[in-house]
Amino acid sequence: MNTTTRTGRILIADDEESIRWVLRTALSGEGHAVEDLDRGEAALQRLIDERYDLALVDIKMPDLDGLSLLTRAREANVQTPIVIITAQNTMANAIEAMKRGAYDYLTKPFDLEEVRLLVQRALEMKQQAAELTRLERDNRRRFELGVELIGKTPAMQEIFKTIGRVAQTDATVLVQGESGTGKELIARAIHAHSQRWSGPFVALNCSAVPRDLLESELFGHERGAFTGAHEQRAGVFEVAQGGTLFLDEIGDMPLELQAKLLRVVQERELTRIGGREVIKVDGRLIAATNQDLERAVKQGRFREDLFFRLNVVPINVPPLRLRRGDIPDLVAYFIEKINREMGTNISGISPEASAVLNGHSWPGNVRELENTLVRAAVLAPGPTLMPRDLALATRESSTTNYDDLSLEDVVRLKLKEYFRQTRDVEPTNLYDLILERVERPLIELTLERTAGNQLKAAAILGINRNTLHKKITQLKITAKRRPEETP
Repeated sequence: MNTTTRTGRILIADDEESIRWVLRTALSGEGHAVEDLDRGEAALQRLIDERYDLALVDIKMPDLDGLSLLTRAREANVQTPIVIITAQNTMANAIEAMKRGAYDYLTKPFDLEEVRLLVQRALEMKQQAAELTRLERDNRRRFELGVELIGKTPAMQEIFKTIGRVAQTDATVLVQGESGTGKELIARAIHAHSQRWSGPFVALNCSAVPRDLLESELFGHERGAFTGAHEQRAGVFEVAQGGTLFLDEIGDMPLELQAKLLRVVQERELTRIGGREVIKVDGRLIAATNQDLERAVKQGRFREDLFFRLNVVPINVPPLRLRRGDIPDLVAYFIEKINREMGTNISGISPEASAVLNGHSWPGNVRELENTLVRAAVLAPGPTLMPRDLALATRESSTTNYDDLSLEDVVRLKLKEYFRQTRDVEPTNLYDLILERVERPLIELTLERTAGNQLKAAAILGINRNTLHKKITQLKITAKRRPEETP
């Protein structure tokens, strides 16, 4: 006997004693545990009540024929593979058996070697299916462990409910909230609980990619499409096929790319840069931003039609200062995570340190809390975190009061936050990227001060009027005169 032969528990149902004896003898000799019955109803009940690795069922039996047994077994959610045995080798029998979910069918008279091979294939298939189910379950569990969301406050509970409602659909979701509030975690949670969970989760931070490269990152390019395009490359929409695409900081996307993104969202298809092939898009889209997109729409910085396409299901994430009731649970979760991942041995936090954490304004939100605890756990001299271990920066404790900071300090704080956001991505062309972010508000506010008078604005800025006009056109700034003011 082949040493790789698999054995299993097999049920035989046939009203002919000789057939049952032949099959029972042959399969028992292979090491299988075999049971046999002469009635269809009894066989069906055994399949429902017991677990078998395979069933061989005759198509013609007095009380319940094999095809009817097959139908009722599937209705009862019986998972056992069923092989139909028939003396009538007709196309109709074969088609009907397979339509009703039979694993295969045997025709009488059959060759015993054929039976042995068929049984082996069925047992191998069943084992492979069980292994695949186990792997999928383990992979899903590992994925879900990475998207832990903590929160008992009413605001977070409402978010959890929304995730539950929207996860089983393919509706586009717009997640809005300050930096560090966990917008990507929410996107990952939606993906993990969706029908697309086994597909890819692809994230792209639109503010971390230079303007001239963002289009290629989104839609891909063909070889030779532009200088440096040495090979064909798929964009994130293609990479996310069958899964979820998460576009973070969507509010920083240039207007010209917003128009192209709108077309992909509407038509569910794209064409790579320099290409002609139309590629169908099959990925769930989740967008996120720390900006007020409705305000950006009114200011002409974000397309209204794209906003409505993205804002199908809005999720607004509250800052940590507005959900202080979640801080104790977050602290406990992060301490356990830090101990597990970094080998520290922190047992808890003192009441005084807890009060310090609760009183902090958390401009960096949950991300800042985690970083604070990591630093404290690594440097603390004892197992209990004390106030002195927390080292919270008081100058950065407010997200709105910059009165005591110089312009240079404000820029420095914003850059530090940017580097925290892009800690997993190596920024490129950062100089031009930051200049672009500074130029827009600088020109807009200067034009506001001069009531739209470009000559005065150019004088204040210390640049040529033609240069200012070029910048206004390039940045698509709307310069309006105030009717109540004169130049």
